[in-house]
Amino acid sequence: MSSVDVKIEAFEGPLDLLLHLIDKNKFNIFDIPIVEITEQYMEYLDKLTAEGVDKLSDFLVMAATLISIKAKMLLPEPESEEEDEEDPRAELVRALLEYKMYKYASIELRDMELDAEKTLYKHETIPSEIKNMKEDIDPADVIGDTTIVLLNEIFLQIMKRENDKIDPVRSKFGNITKEEIRVEDRMAEIRGSLKGLKSINFRTLLSEKRGKLNIIVSFLAVLELIKSGAVSVRQDELFGDIMLDSLE
Repeated sequence: MSSVDVKIEAFEGPLDLLLHLIDKNKFNIFDIPIVEITEQYMEYLDKLTAEGVDKLSDFLVMAATLISIKAKMLLPEPESEEEDEEDPRAELVRALLEYKMYKYASIELRDMELDAEKTLYKHETIPSEIKNMKEDIDPADVIGDTTIVLLNEIFLQIMKRENDKIDPVRSKFGNITKEEIRVEDRMAEIRGSLKGLKSINFRTLLSEKRGKLNIIVSFLAVLELIKSGAVSVRQDELFGDIMLDSLE
């Protein structure tokens, strides 16, 4: 059996040492091979004695416990019809599990403490005028018996009313953008088209601009030009093209 090269400073007590030996050998904590673990523990205890360590009482008590368990397990089981006795290792297993739980909890707390040391807090810098300011109206007086639940119910009712107002068909329409087209501007464009010409085909004039709004504005612009005496309209034959003659 190879010796266990450990130092007393690495362990806080006999249970800590036993956990180390169990983890190192990959033993099942619920089925500890008591013979092997006792031999390794005693080898470690011999090293402590050789180094002249004074505080060995806890380690010696655990050694006695291990030897006692080892002896009980080596003895032949009595032939009896009574219920099976508890495993001699059960008490040791419970102690190891409890110690392991507290050990890992202490590691978690230590890590939390280390993380907390890295936390920085900003000192209070609120101006005294704001810090000492008091509301003219106490919100509690305004709210009264209104609770968060009641406020939520009111909110949901209002939102339902708003949703009911939405037209399921028209709500799917796109946005209509307004086109800025002025009659005066179109009148100036028609005057420009007639400049240097005696007449112009009304259909040709309308084809210069696309869209319903442009056609409507073009009609209004022609009517205004006729009204002001700038142009005249003629149709040489039935269903023929409408011609605009310049009077300027």
